[in-house]
Amino acid sequence: MKLFSRLYRLVMMWAVHRHAPVYLSMNSFVESIFWPVPVDVMLAPMALAKPDRAWHYAALATVFSVLGAAFGYLLGYAMWEPLVEPFIQAMGYQDKIAVARQWFDDWGIWVIFIASFTPIPYKVFTVTAGLLQMAFLPFILVSLIGRGLRFFLVSGLMVWGGVRMESRLIRYIDLLGWACVAAAVVAYLLLRP
Repeated sequence: MKLFSRLYRLVMMWAVHRHAPVYLSMNSFVESIFWPVPVDVMLAPMALAKPDRAWHYAALATVFSVLGAAFGYLLGYAMWEPLVEPFIQAMGYQDKIAVARQWFDDWGIWVIFIASFTPIPYKVFTVTAGLLQMAFLPFILVSLIGRGLRFFLVSGLMVWGGVRMESRLIRYIDLLGWACVAAAVVAYLLLRP
């Protein structure tokens, strides 16, 4: 079944759309607050489709992601009880917030760097940082460094790999896609309560 190769072609069409930078910026902003779609899903194909604009796209993603993080921080800081907590409960994310609190206790500000650079859900930590009233300026600086490293790395890999990497990716995209789905199902079955 060639589902992932069709999706890849569709994403590559979106990546060259004239409004793609606006969509990337919007996705970067909301992904730092609540949106589940990672920025890399848009950034990588955009950088691959237009390598001369890759660094511009990485900068856009970084700036708007950190702006979203600041907004998420402010929501956690000022709107926890009336707005955020009911949303967390409705989504069943109480355990994620509890884990985030524990990680803050264990690692302090480094948890922001880890969450901003890795696939760990950054949004949980932006809101929790506000809830715990973490110092705002260090929060922003560490977020800027972590998000910048991640997005410039993604763009750099796309520029470096270029057409060679794309041809290999297209050849194996369906196999990789189904392998990821299988891994997610196995992880869910092993980790569910």
